[in-house]
Amino acid sequence: MTTENQNDRSTPKSDASRRSFLKSGTALSAGAATALVGVRPLRGDEPATETHDGPPIRIALVGAGGRGSGAINDSLSINNGVKLVAMADLNESKLAGLRGSLANRHEGKVDVSDDKLHGGIDGYKRVLDDDEVDVVLFATPPGFRPQYVRDAVDAGKHVFAEKPTCVDPAGYKICLAAHETAIANGTSIVTGTQYRRQTNYVEAIKLIHEGAIGDIISASARYCSNGIWNKVRRPEMSDTEFQVFNWMHYIWLSGDQIVEQAVHNIDAINWIMGGPPESAFGSGGRFTRPEGSEMWDSISIDYQYPGERMVSFKCRQIPGAASETSNIIYGTKGKASIYGSNSGAEIVDNEGNEIFKMKGDIGAAYQQEHKDLIDSVRANKPIVELKETAISSLTAVLGRVAAYTGQDVTWDFITNKSTLSLFPEDFDINGPRPESTFAIPGQTKLV
Repeated sequence: MTTENQNDRSTPKSDASRRSFLKSGTALSAGAATALVGVRPLRGDEPATETHDGPPIRIALVGAGGRGSGAINDSLSINNGVKLVAMADLNESKLAGLRGSLANRHEGKVDVSDDKLHGGIDGYKRVLDDDEVDVVLFATPPGFRPQYVRDAVDAGKHVFAEKPTCVDPAGYKICLAAHETAIANGTSIVTGTQYRRQTNYVEAIKLIHEGAIGDIISASARYCSNGIWNKVRRPEMSDTEFQVFNWMHYIWLSGDQIVEQAVHNIDAINWIMGGPPESAFGSGGRFTRPEGSEMWDSISIDYQYPGERMVSFKCRQIPGAASETSNIIYGTKGKASIYGSNSGAEIVDNEGNEIFKMKGDIGAAYQQEHKDLIDSVRANKPIVELKETAISSLTAVLGRVAAYTGQDVTWDFITNKSTLSLFPEDFDINGPRPESTFAIPGQTKLV
């Protein structure tokens, strides 16, 4: 990442006939057009069966770690008429191995020459400068995401952006601007909030909005899991390089668990409630994090939504503690329970009678987001959903800030008054970083 003025980046030249083909193709996928009602997305590694005439849509991957390799595998699995043509990662040594494994798994869909394997912190720029790239998948540490997505939109690319899309209010504002630019460009931005494409979530929330549980009174949400990885520093690493390597443990890169991981629940609650909360009040702490980590390992937040509706939210990563991912919504006529992963959803009335029940299939949802993106590009019907995900990401930031500072923090403050900007102004991958610290309520200031 650099400090050059990205507004000066010109849109790459393109082949008119190719763009004409991409804009006149088939209709948008059923998943996007009907919000997945009655759609059976592909499961697991079931191969795509659709065929498409004309040149393939060309994809690049930025960020070749576990989530990045999962994202590109999902896209290549569910889409035909696509081809992976470029890859970038800070660690160039990852790229050739991933290219080989993807080529073996997806015959005919991987065509990445050695000169299209871009290493280093500026590798993503080589991708954005490549006229042969139509769609970019971003799976880098979240702290980089706002600028990377903005740069991609400025370069005229279609984008898949993993969640969260920001870790602070400064990044949120960048996302809002990128969203508007994508609308003006006619390019898509699909985000990695896969529960919005998981059928049991879609159907349960549709019924909630139709009044199946009456008026919503309150809700509880939990993302409680076990420990998280921690990487050992290699002697040759600079401070900054190590923090990027071990990014989950540094707040400017991950946003802490509530932002990086638990944003899924927060996004679901915002979806159910029809928008973000008015305020947040919370607490938490750290018991098991390794030395040098800035993360807390537990956070509990009371989110106040319009209409005096309270959501009790908890997240933690503590080895040996009970795990649960759930959203329980209480209404005047019943209760809805929507669980994470493949655990399904159910709705009951106040007498306990079952109104709705559906199994979950998170694998299909992971793939559906990539099908919707490619179908939107092919049909010239852009999906631009960055703003929604940025709002949910900032809702998670709101909770973190409330817990870290020990203050009651409002949505108005975090969106309009906060000056919090975590990304280092003096960013240098080879440079030093200040000694790591963790937040202490009452001492950590609200900014």
